[in-house]
Amino acid sequence: MDASTAKKAIDCIRKLMEENRDFLIELDSIIGDGDLGLTMTMAFNTADDKMKNLEESDIGQLFFKTGMEIAKAAPSTMGTLVATGFMRGGMALKGKIELFPADMALFFRAFADALIDRGKSKPGEKSIIDVIDPAATAMEGSTDDWNTLADAGIAAARSGLENTKMMMARHGRAAYYQEKSIGKQDPGGTAGLFIVEGMLKAFKSEK
Repeated sequence: MDASTAKKAIDCIRKLMEENRDFLIELDSIIGDGDLGLTMTMAFNTADDKMKNLEESDIGQLFFKTGMEIAKAAPSTMGTLVATGFMRGGMALKGKIELFPADMALFFRAFADALIDRGKSKPGEKSIIDVIDPAATAMEGSTDDWNTLADAGIAAARSGLENTKMMMARHGRAAYYQEKSIGKQDPGGTAGLFIVEGMLKAFKSEK
């Protein structure tokens, strides 16, 4: 899996964000400010457009620069978190021109740790972390091949998102709702699922 596959992954995430823009807006309107669909669409549209024309064989650099573009295009709280995740994940893969399943597990572990550090949060607080962190853990234990890795990561991300419904929000605008946030799917976690699905489906399809 080389840089062309990495670019395909960004394009896959872009398409998922575009297809689900209104859904993200709807979710975010319930316990947020309603702009998540617009933010994520703008972020990945910009990143995808920039990466398509970038001549870069270093996959770590490509993901790092993806994060930089997201940071510029979407300087919101969620945009900054996702950008930091991509930059930290890219740093973990610096110098790699070919990826193996274990490398993708490394990327998502760095991504999850970046979310925890930058967001001053932890699993169980109803956020994107509750999707990315279990996905990273599942991938770390499923590095035999791309199909196994992708299936495990996506399943864990979906399960993590479902679990957010029973959590109380503790960060951002959603925290204002406290107990009222229980029973509702986390918008940021939903965007996180699309990142996991887009990334892993792209690499799985190239196997």
